[in-house]
Amino acid sequence: MDYETILYTLDEGVLAITLNRPDVLNAFNRKMTSEIQDALKKAERDTSVRCIVFTGAGRAFSSGEDLKARTAEGNSDFGSTLRDRYNPIVLKMRNIEKPVLGSINGVAAGAGCSLALACDMRIASEKARFIEVFVRVGLVPDSGSSFFLPRLVGLGKALEMAFLGDEVGAGEALRLGLVNRVVPPEELESATREIALRLAKGPTKAIGLAKRAMNRALHMDLEQILDYEVYAQETAGASSDHQEGLAAFAEKRPPNFAGR
Repeated sequence: MDYETILYTLDEGVLAITLNRPDVLNAFNRKMTSEIQDALKKAERDTSVRCIVFTGAGRAFSSGEDLKARTAEGNSDFGSTLRDRYNPIVLKMRNIEKPVLGSINGVAAGAGCSLALACDMRIASEKARFIEVFVRVGLVPDSGSSFFLPRLVGLGKALEMAFLGDEVGAGEALRLGLVNRVVPPEELESATREIALRLAKGPTKAIGLAKRAMNRALHMDLEQILDYEVYAQETAGASSDHQEGLAAFAEKRPPNFAGR
């Protein structure tokens, strides 16, 4: 289907979901969050999608909730906004057993920052900035920021970002572990593409199982995760990709993984 607020582009197993409201710095309105939810459901069902990339059109990744649209709608129900619009996106991003890569081209603020944090990996332009902007309007971090941020940067820095609302530039984000790589703006698309293709051509069944195991490990003790790793490894060991990996190793050739 055609979308109004996002671009959905699939090429060589890489699905690019581009937030496409550049005139308002890709701020989220009701239509955009609905379309992102639909795109993720579609991507989960489509076996030809082996990797998902989130990025923004124009000079921003996303400035967060479109407060002007929200005010115009007269919407003051934060609970339903989060439960119906944002939380399903974050949960799907974390539970989908395909790698999700954030290509952070500019400012990621508020819920836009949360969306970036929900990705499995983040590649940032030198122009990227991360801002937990909620405190500036008397609100608290939402859409998963309270979960992801302290796990990525530690509690002290997470609280600093939440309490002060100061921006974190790309260089500091890299030092903190908030992003995986930083590249010049003109290299962001090609650098993202290179990693996305590696993921898409990899053993995506095993990658999905690894993602599931690490998500669970955030809530398990060592004994529990050791038991779960047994299950995950047995599942991966029964996959076609494992057999292909063994054959490629024996034949001294690159593997041709199919994601099964």
